Amino acid sequence: MYFFDFFAYIIYQILQLYKYGVIIYVILSMLVSFNVINYNNKLVSIIMDSLYKIIEPLLRRIRKFLPNFGAIDLSPVLLIILIEGLQFVMTKYGL
Repeated sequence: MYFFDFFAYIIYQILQLYKYGVIIYVILSMLVSFNVINYNNKLVSIIMDSLYKIIEPLLRRIRKFLPNFGAIDLSPVLLIILIEGLQFVMTKYGL
């Protein structure tokens, strides 16, 4: 039973880190698009590329189902809501 609790805790923390990664990815992409930070900076490009490879596959799947809102991308918001819902279910029902 303790192993299952530990496993659920690890999954909960991974979801938490993923949620923070989505937030950081959105903020950095906005800063790059507004030319606040330069994408040619080596550190920025490494962080953006790694976050892109981790987060973009799920965002692409969500974008398939969302209607096009023009310049507004709501897929990160929906992804964060889904992660929060999954975390709520895990804590509510002891998974």
